[in-house]
Amino acid sequence: MSQQSVTMRDVAERAGVAVSTVSRVMTNPERISATTRQLVLSAARELGYRGASRPPAGRGSIALVVPDITNPFYFDMIRGSQERLRDSGYTQLLVDTEESPHAELAALDALAGSCAGAILAATRLSDEQVRALAERLPLVTVNRHIDEIPSVLVDTPTAYGQAVDHLVSYGHRRICYVAGPEGSASSRQRWAAAEAAGRRLGADVIRIGPFNPKPNSGAAAADALLASGATAGLAFNDILAIGMLQRFAARGIRVPDEVSVVGCDDIFGADFCSPPLTTITAPTRRIGSEATSMLLALAGGTEPRLGRLVELPVHLTVRQSTGPAPA
Repeated sequence: MSQQSVTMRDVAERAGVAVSTVSRVMTNPERISATTRQLVLSAARELGYRGASRPPAGRGSIALVVPDITNPFYFDMIRGSQERLRDSGYTQLLVDTEESPHAELAALDALAGSCAGAILAATRLSDEQVRALAERLPLVTVNRHIDEIPSVLVDTPTAYGQAVDHLVSYGHRRICYVAGPEGSASSRQRWAAAEAAGRRLGADVIRIGPFNPKPNSGAAAADALLASGATAGLAFNDILAIGMLQRFAARGIRVPDEVSVVGCDDIFGADFCSPPLTTITAPTRRIGSEATSMLLALAGGTEPRLGRLVELPVHLTVRQSTGPAPA
């Protein structure tokens, strides 16, 4: 095996430890026991591994990587992370990738040499890309489960099934799922859950999109929903749903008398838009706190207190944007 082809995973297998342990030995060796450190370094020497050490200046920083800093969903997550970091000795770096997998990859490549770890909120990268990055930088994912990488999962797909139940109980028989970005694993999971619920209930659930989850995409999404013949829509997120409400109002379409709309995230403003939005509510501040706790444990050379997979419940919050299907 050439030196160029040796990875942290090879060293971890030779030493009989986790890849994250090898990463910490290479970047924060003082946080690993002398016995484990020697085991890993011996395996690295045997294999000819030449991993780059992280400079000491980066040890006090942890990055929170979000796809859209303007999305209010991330406000409480940021705050929850900051609260958890307050007495930890680490500071928060906030990275906005603007829904671009290329920008996300470039940012993480740079962070691998300048901080102690990163939380990926709604990553747009492939599983393979995330695994490769985890060999160089301790990572925790949010709403994305990848083997061997600690994750905080929010059971949003189950709530999409509940939303379909809710709409069918109002007599809706043709329902649109308004999809988010093409590269979003969360969007694929939500669509699968809504489609499965439709099959179970005998309702016709169709998919339109993908749409950029921004308010200005709501107009196109609303028009596509009306063209589909659906009487209700399940939006990828609240921002898209609120944009749809604005478009329906501009076209004189009454919500919920003529069409019902369900959002996701229960962002600030969802309860006082017109009409108040039925949506899926998640514990966003706790998401930030739990993900940060997991990452601090990894950076400190220990296992996360609650394990490597934390699942948090969500629920459907019913407001005035949903009602009986039109006759």
